[in-house]
Amino acid sequence: MTKPAQMTGRILQFVAPSLWLGLILGISLIEAPLKFQAPGITIPLGLGIGRLVFGAMNIAEAVIAVVLIAALWRSGRSKLQQWLACGVVVVLAIKALVVRPIMQATTDAVIAGTSSGGSSLHLFYIAADGILIVLLIWFLVATAKRLQLTPRTEAT
Repeated sequence: MTKPAQMTGRILQFVAPSLWLGLILGISLIEAPLKFQAPGITIPLGLGIGRLVFGAMNIAEAVIAVVLIAALWRSGRSKLQQWLACGVVVVLAIKALVVRPIMQATTDAVIAGTSSGGSSLHLFYIAADGILIVLLIWFLVATAKRLQLTPRTEAT
């Protein structure tokens, strides 16, 4: 493999999880709670907006996950990076393919006016995002250490 391709892969190993982490922090921890404090936002309207935003977020997360896996495959990885990448992909899959569809049924009922909501299902989504935050930070630390050590090991 050429040196530029390896370097690009190594840079993406740091950039992709950084973007993913920023996405989670911006949407899940800032946008989602603040949306319901905006004047004139009703619960059904907020849930409808949330459905669109989190659907788009899950697509963006999946794209970032593919970029991250490709970067790891193209430029090498440590065992720790490999395990952490598997962990984030599994948590993303559970969040997007299991938890979110279950929450959607509750959201549909609230938007239709047949339920007042009050479900604690969103706590599972919040927990999944919390786990992703921890795994992504761990991945970034492991990647930074690996990038810092790489020039020394190649020089010997």
